[in-house]
Amino acid sequence: MPLLLGHRGAPRLARENTLGSLLLALEKGMDGVELDVQMTRDKVLVVHHDFVLEDRPFSAWASWELPPHIPRLEEVLGALEGAYVNIELKSIPPSDGREAVLVELLSRFSLDRIWVSSFDPFALLRLRRLNPRISLGFLLEAKEGFDLLPCLGVDWVHPQAGLLTEEKARALKRTHKLAVWTVNDPVWIKQMADWGVDAVITDLAGFL
Repeated sequence: MPLLLGHRGAPRLARENTLGSLLLALEKGMDGVELDVQMTRDKVLVVHHDFVLEDRPFSAWASWELPPHIPRLEEVLGALEGAYVNIELKSIPPSDGREAVLVELLSRFSLDRIWVSSFDPFALLRLRRLNPRISLGFLLEAKEGFDLLPCLGVDWVHPQAGLLTEEKARALKRTHKLAVWTVNDPVWIKQMADWGVDAVITDLAGFL
């Protein structure tokens, strides 16, 4: 079976991307979690999906101003020690330096079960340059994204599930680890396992 990663934790049981939701995903049998990371004005990495919070750009918030349900990434990684963690780094070019902040934070943790993914190929290139030891994954939701893979030097490819066929999955597996999002049908999860997918990102923590 592939690794089962709770998409933003256990979103059907608890508020997504909160520490409680992430821990609940593990309690419900997930091998790990996928979570989203933004950076505040004072360069603190926190777990949150959107670029805007309460109609204000997330980058305009200071970390001490944030609602208590938004945890710091450092706190989350400490609490999830031993679990598989896929960090999706939210990024809009040009860089605001969040890659360097993330690399420094990750230097304090074991990288054996942590990898960083992004839709932004430039962010991935910067991360690769800053620390080649960090496993990286390229997120894509359009088939043209596959053409960028040879340029990025990433370890993982993260296609949206609708882009994948058995033939494509087996071809990708020759050069990369493969994580697919977001799969919420147990039959499809079994299909992904048969195709050799390494990880499935799912909302179904507590329902499998």
